[in-house]
Amino acid sequence: MTIDEIQEEIIEEFNMFDDWMDKYAMLIDLGNSLDPLDDKYKVPQNIIEGCQSRVWLNADLKDGIVTFQGESDAVLVKGIVSLLIKVLSGHTPAEILDTDLYFIEKIGLREHLSPTRSNGLLAMIKQMKLFALAYKSVNG
Repeated sequence: MTIDEIQEEIIEEFNMFDDWMDKYAMLIDLGNSLDPLDDKYKVPQNIIEGCQSRVWLNADLKDGIVTFQGESDAVLVKGIVSLLIKVLSGHTPAEILDTDLYFIEKIGLREHLSPTRSNGLLAMIKQMKLFALAYKSVNG
Protein backbone atom coordinates (compact mmCIF):
# COMPACT_ATOMS: atom_id res chain seq x y z
CA MET A 1 0.00 0.00 0.00
CA THR A 2 1.12 3.54 -0.64
CA ILE A 3 1.41 6.06 2.18
CA ASP A 4 -1.66 7.91 0.87
CA GLU A 5 -3.69 4.68 0.71
CA ILE A 6 -2.81 3.98 4.35
CA GLN A 7 -3.77 7.54 5.31
CA GLU A 8 -7.13 7.16 3.56
CA GLU A 9 -7.73 3.90 5.43
CA ILE A 10 -7.02 5.63 8.77
CA ILE A 11 -9.33 8.52 7.88
CA GLU A 12 -12.12 6.03 7.09
CA GLU A 13 -11.56 4.19 10.39
CA PHE A 14 -11.70 7.41 12.41
CA ASN A 15 -14.73 8.70 10.49
CA MET A 16 -16.75 5.75 11.81
CA PHE A 17 -16.88 7.63 15.13
CA ASP A 18 -18.57 10.97 15.76
CA ASP A 19 -17.51 11.33 19.38
CA TRP A 20 -13.91 12.18 20.19
CA MET A 21 -14.01 9.98 23.26
CA ASP A 22 -14.51 7.02 20.92
CA LYS A 23 -11.61 8.22 18.77
CA TYR A 24 -9.40 8.50 21.87
CA ALA A 25 -10.42 4.95 22.80
CA MET A 26 -9.40 3.81 19.32
CA LEU A 27 -6.02 5.54 19.71
CA ILE A 28 -5.50 3.82 23.06
CA ASP A 29 -6.40 0.44 21.49
CA LEU A 30 -3.87 1.10 18.71
CA GLY A 31 -1.25 1.91 21.31
CA ASN A 32 -2.00 -1.23 23.27
CA SER A 33 -1.58 -3.32 20.11
CA LEU A 34 1.85 -1.82 19.37
CA ASP A 35 4.67 -4.31 19.79
CA PRO A 36 6.85 -3.41 22.79
CA LEU A 37 10.13 -1.77 21.91
CA ASP A 38 13.17 -3.85 22.79
CA ASP A 39 14.99 -2.36 25.78
CA LYS A 40 18.19 -2.08 23.73
CA TYR A 41 16.47 0.73 21.76
CA LYS A 42 15.31 2.58 24.88
CA VAL A 43 18.44 4.70 24.92
CA PRO A 44 18.80 8.47 25.28
CA GLN A 45 19.54 9.02 21.58
CA ASN A 46 16.16 7.45 20.69
CA ILE A 47 14.11 9.67 23.02
CA ILE A 48 12.08 12.33 21.22
CA GLU A 49 12.74 15.78 22.63
CA GLY A 50 9.71 18.02 22.99
CA CYS A 51 7.28 15.34 24.10
CA GLN A 52 5.44 15.65 27.38
CA SER A 53 5.76 11.92 27.95
CA ARG A 54 8.69 9.71 27.12
CA VAL A 55 8.73 8.52 23.52
CA TRP A 56 11.37 6.34 21.91
CA LEU A 57 11.70 5.95 18.16
CA ASN A 58 14.05 3.63 16.33
CA ALA A 59 14.50 3.18 12.59
CA ASP A 60 16.24 0.55 10.49
CA LEU A 61 16.93 0.45 6.78
CA LYS A 62 16.91 -2.87 4.97
CA ASP A 63 16.77 -3.33 1.21
CA GLY A 64 15.96 0.37 0.76
CA ILE A 65 12.94 0.24 3.09
CA VAL A 66 12.71 2.07 6.42
CA THR A 67 11.13 0.23 9.33
CA PHE A 68 10.15 2.19 12.42
CA GLN A 69 9.61 0.94 15.94
CA GLY A 70 8.50 3.04 18.85
CA GLU A 71 6.99 3.17 22.27
CA SER A 72 5.77 5.64 24.85
CA ASP A 73 5.03 5.51 28.55
CA ALA A 74 1.67 7.26 27.92
CA VAL A 75 -1.14 5.19 26.37
CA LEU A 76 -2.58 7.96 24.20
CA VAL A 77 0.86 8.92 22.87
CA LYS A 78 1.61 5.26 22.23
CA GLY A 79 -1.48 5.26 19.98
CA ILE A 80 -0.16 8.28 18.09
CA VAL A 81 3.22 6.57 17.69
CA SER A 82 1.38 3.49 16.40
CA LEU A 83 -0.47 5.59 13.78
CA LEU A 84 2.73 7.24 12.55
CA ILE A 85 4.49 3.88 12.33
CA LYS A 86 1.52 2.40 10.45
CA VAL A 87 1.70 5.20 7.88
CA LEU A 88 5.47 5.62 7.42
CA SER A 89 7.05 2.25 8.17
CA GLY A 90 7.72 -0.01 5.19
CA HIS A 91 8.47 2.74 2.71
CA THR A 92 11.56 4.18 1.08
CA PRO A 93 13.33 7.21 2.54
CA ALA A 94 12.24 9.26 -0.51
CA GLU A 95 8.57 8.29 -0.08
CA ILE A 96 8.70 9.27 3.60
CA LEU A 97 10.37 12.60 2.86
CA ASP A 98 7.98 13.43 0.00
CA THR A 99 4.77 12.63 1.87
CA ASP A 100 2.27 15.07 3.29
CA LEU A 101 0.79 13.61 6.46
CA TYR A 102 -2.68 15.02 5.82
CA PHE A 103 -4.48 12.35 7.86
CA ILE A 104 -3.56 14.20 11.07
CA GLU A 105 -5.74 17.16 10.08
CA LYS A 106 -8.45 15.07 8.40
CA ILE A 107 -9.15 12.99 11.51
CA GLY A 108 -9.02 16.11 13.71
CA LEU A 109 -6.13 14.81 15.77
CA ARG A 110 -4.11 18.02 16.02
CA GLU A 111 -7.09 20.10 17.19
CA HIS A 112 -7.91 17.55 19.91
CA LEU A 113 -4.41 17.41 21.40
CA SER A 114 -3.09 19.68 24.12
CA PRO A 115 -0.40 22.13 22.92
CA THR A 116 2.35 20.02 24.50
CA ARG A 117 1.03 16.81 22.90
CA SER A 118 0.74 18.61 19.58
CA ASN A 119 4.38 19.71 19.89
CA GLY A 120 5.29 16.11 20.68
CA LEU A 121 3.47 14.92 17.56
CA LEU A 122 5.43 17.39 15.44
CA ALA A 123 8.67 16.27 17.12
CA MET A 124 7.89 12.61 16.31
CA ILE A 125 7.19 13.42 12.66
CA LYS A 126 10.35 15.52 12.45
CA GLN A 127 12.44 12.69 13.89
CA MET A 128 10.97 10.11 11.51
CA LYS A 129 11.72 12.38 8.56
CA LEU A 130 15.25 12.96 9.90
CA PHE A 131 15.81 9.19 10.01
CA ALA A 132 14.58 8.98 6.40
CA LEU A 133 16.83 11.87 5.35
CA ALA A 134 19.85 10.24 6.98
CA TYR A 135 19.14 6.93 5.24
CA LYS A 136 18.57 8.69 1.91
CA SER A 137 21.88 10.54 2.28
CA VAL A 138 23.77 7.34 3.06
CA ASN A 139 22.24 5.38 0.20
CA GLY A 140 22.08 8.15 -2.38
